[in-house]
Amino acid sequence: MEKQRRIFIQQAGIVVAATALAPNVVWATTKPRKEKLGVALVGLGYYSTDLLAPALQLTKNCELKGIVTGSPEKIPVWKEKYGIDDKNIYNYENFDRIANNDDIDVIYVVLPPSMHAEYTVRAAKAGKHVWCEKPMAPSVADCEAMIKACKDNKVKLAIGYRCQHDPNIQAYMKVGKERPFGKVKMITSAAGYFDGRTNHWKQNKKLGGGAMGDMGVYALQGARLATGEEPISVLAQSFTTRPAIYHEVEETMMFQLEFPSGARAACHTSFGIQMNYLQVNYEKGWLKMEPHSSYGGNKGSMSNGTLINFPIASQQAKQMDEDATAIFNDQPMLVPGEEGLRDIRVVEAIYKSAANNCVVKL
Repeated sequence: MEKQRRIFIQQAGIVVAATALAPNVVWATTKPRKEKLGVALVGLGYYSTDLLAPALQLTKNCELKGIVTGSPEKIPVWKEKYGIDDKNIYNYENFDRIANNDDIDVIYVVLPPSMHAEYTVRAAKAGKHVWCEKPMAPSVADCEAMIKACKDNKVKLAIGYRCQHDPNIQAYMKVGKERPFGKVKMITSAAGYFDGRTNHWKQNKKLGGGAMGDMGVYALQGARLATGEEPISVLAQSFTTRPAIYHEVEETMMFQLEFPSGARAACHTSFGIQMNYLQVNYEKGWLKMEPHSSYGGNKGSMSNGTLINFPIASQQAKQMDEDATAIFNDQPMLVPGEEGLRDIRVVEAIYKSAANNCVVKL
């Protein structure tokens, strides 16, 4: 009996030692690493239908495995086009059952901004990683709740700033960091388009509408990314040329930013004006981008003759592939929740400034 006991202890010691030396061995044998992460799109509007779903067909590290929709009539179309299994189709009422679905690794929240916090928190509690479209949420409090939920549930959170994955945008961010032309002095940044719709969430305050939260974050990011700094004060003014449509939210917002280095930015965003450009004036030169935040074709030039023109097949595919790689390798997201929060802090200050016609310190 004593001999058998010694043999058992020796064998147990071997198992413990092997586990300590190779902690991934047990995980690898019980739960093999997937070749691709399964993504479920929550909300099947234009962005999911026309951009994200097609982009997922181009990715190497993830694939479209599920949908969440409140429109039953859309389900047959998506099933036929993308071969989605019935068990991977959810509505907003049974969404939480997704926790038990091993086909789904990532929830991509593509809903009106007012719903971002709720579905990010629910996705995190279901144990799924979260990709959330911009703007992150209508308020700082919502953003903080989203970040906390993901941290508490040990899942990753990325905000859908496709532009930060674009090598053309990364090029002007690099200039801001390396400063070959000296300090930034003045920035002009604009992002807007003419929206002819009259009954959309972008015109609905309760759903998180308004030009500033939607296109305005691109103009804001243009200034933030070009300086590599966070603004310390804002002065803003909003107006509309179509009050019958834009009576709850602004059609156009103009805002000025001051940065710690002394750099200043004049930014514009609108649902009534087509514009998409960035100009950065440095101590010893300049950089221009036009367009600077489009879905494709972003390009620019510098005063030293350098061109910025890196063709990219799909910003969304690159974004999702890189975010999937970060999940696979347990690395930080390129655009984490904290980046979305930084923008919304400024957005809140811009609205406060416009409402009170005053400078707001950050």
